[in-house]
Parts: sequence; C-alpha cells; structure tokens
Amino acid sequence: MWLTFSAVVRRDLLLSFRRRADVLASFFFFVLVVMLFPLSVGPESALLKTIAPGIVWVAALLASTLALSRLFAADFADGTLEQMLLSPEPLSVIVLAKITSHWLVSGLPLVLLSPLIGLQFGLAGDALVALFYSLLIGTPVLSLIGAIGAALTLGARNGGVLVSLLVLPLCIPVLIFGADAVATQITGNGGSAQLMLLGAMLASAVALAPWATAAALRVSVE
Repeated sequence: MWLTFSAVVRRDLLLSFRRRADVLASFFFFVLVVMLFPLSVGPESALLKTIAPGIVWVAALLASTLALSRLFAADFADGTLEQMLLSPEPLSVIVLAKITSHWLVSGLPLVLLSPLIGLQFGLAGDALVALFYSLLIGTPVLSLIGAIGAALTLGARNGGVLVSLLVLPLCIPVLIFGADAVATQITGNGGSAQLMLLGAMLASAVALAPWATAAALRVSVE
C-alpha cells in the first residue's frame, strides 16, 4: 500500500507541475487577498494585529476551496478514476494519496508563506509561530473535508460552486479554532488548547475522510 500511496503522490505532483497555472492561481489568490486588506483598513498596527488571524485563515480557506474542483476532475474525464476504482489496492489509500498531493501543492505553500504574511500585519514572534502551526495543522483538514465535497459533486454542472456550498459550512470549526489560536497568542493567553483541538480534528479527518471520499467516488462514478 505504501508503494501505491507514493506512486499516486508522485504522479499527481508531476501532473500539477505540468499545470502550473492552476496551482499558482490559488497561491496568488491567497497573496492578493491578504495584501489588499491592510490597504483597505489603513496602517493602524493595533487594528491590523486584531484582524490578521481571521483574514489569513479566511484567505487560506477560500484558496483551498478554489483548487478542490480539480482534485478528481481530470482523472474522471480521461477514465483514470475508473481504473483506480478497479484497482486491487484499497481505494481509500489512493484517495489519501491524492489528498496529500493536493495539500502539498495548494496548502503547504500557504503555510510556508504565512510568517511573511504575519510580518505584514505586525505580528510578533509567538503569534507568527502560532499562525504557522495553526495553518500547518489546519490546512490538511480543509483538504480532507474538501475531498468529500469534490467527490460528491464529481461530474455535476457548476461543480465548483456546489463544492463551496458543501465544504465551507463544514470547515467553520477549523476556521474558528485556527484563527482563535493566533488571536489568543496575540493577547498573551496562549493558543496551545486550540492547536490541540485542530490536531484532534486532523486525526479524525485522516481516519474518516478517505473512506467517506472513496464511498462518494463510487456513487458518483456509478
């Protein structure tokens, strides 16, 4: 199963690098959103520090949602997905590999960029660390939950809109605890409790989302 997992991850990463425009679209959307907010609200440092966690997390959520419609669409269009369904390997392993590659190209760049974004909002060292770790733990949860919505809307007209309608309400707890982890760190109360809750969400999503996504894919293809 490990060989299957690594092979699917390598394949999807290679295909993503061949379609760099799609990958960069989500990344630049995130950058533009977080850069435009300070211009619109003014240079007041106290206000920027207050709104920074929410802005960064909302931008990360929307950027992740933009890439979800492409998670299974190409494989569905060229028939590769049907071959995956017929594979002797567990479909949940293949799905987890595809989700992992999706996060590596759409979530990890946002995590790595987050300290620079935090500096733009005037966040101190502890808040930058909290922002980094909250995104590092929380963005995989967004990809795991989003994969279920992408599988359910596979082949549907206006699938991107339907994915957003399905996924965004489910991602609200991740958004709340992710932003609150940074906000409480800014106020000096520490955000370790929120990070632990995000970790619990990640563990639950890793355990359940691949199987739910695999079941949704079978229903959508049939």
